[in-house]
Amino acid sequence: MPPLTLISRLGRGVLAAALALGIGIAPAAALDDAQRKEFETVIRDYLLKNPEVIQEAIGELQKRQAAVEAGQRQQALAGLKPQIFDSAHAVTIGNPKGDITLVEFFDYNCGYCKHALADMQKLVQNDPKLRVVLKEFPVLGPGSVEAAQVAVAVRLLAPDKYYAFHQKLLGDRGQANKAKALAVASDLGIDTAAIEAKLTDPEINATLQESLKLADALGIDGTPSYVVGDTVIVGAVGHDQIRKALDSVRNCGKAQC
Repeated sequence: MPPLTLISRLGRGVLAAALALGIGIAPAAALDDAQRKEFETVIRDYLLKNPEVIQEAIGELQKRQAAVEAGQRQQALAGLKPQIFDSAHAVTIGNPKGDITLVEFFDYNCGYCKHALADMQKLVQNDPKLRVVLKEFPVLGPGSVEAAQVAVAVRLLAPDKYYAFHQKLLGDRGQANKAKALAVASDLGIDTAAIEAKLTDPEINATLQESLKLADALGIDGTPSYVVGDTVIVGAVGHDQIRKALDSVRNCGKAQC
């Protein structure tokens, strides 16, 4: 990088100092060892005296990275809408013919997901036109994978009891795993022997693999994460923020009007 370009990023103070040394507009290759050492000293001294420049540069880098990630997510959302919103592998709760869809990626061992369960319940209860798609995204260890596998088996064997199973398992304290998930299923009157037999069904692996691939494409690496309209919302942001995004989609087709 030519010194002038680098100097322009560091501020006018460096530019003035570098020009005083007579190296401000020289190509990097034209500097001898002594000039290069002087130039590096100027840069170092300037940054030590003006450390806020580094913070500004980091902030600008983060903004640019966020813009790139947002663009990638937009492309993924546009190209993967059928798998995100209408996959045969997913569970739909609320109004299956609702005018708006909220997608949640969750993990049964995620403390934030447990906290956010009340937000989801409130949204479904208070919005009769809301359609919710739930996607198991077991990223917190083997227990999470086991619980998700049982959950998919419950969907296949007793779809009418899935939401009750989901709420009970996610709402329970302690580690979620196969044993805990089977106990919850048993409490709901679901045949656990049938679940055990169903765990070898290829549909279970296909369901989890689809969630993993979608999350990767959307840049989702934590739970809970949501998709609302054209936007990915990461984290347990609370009922009000999700409600605001849903209302915006209804008003203008975007999560932020």
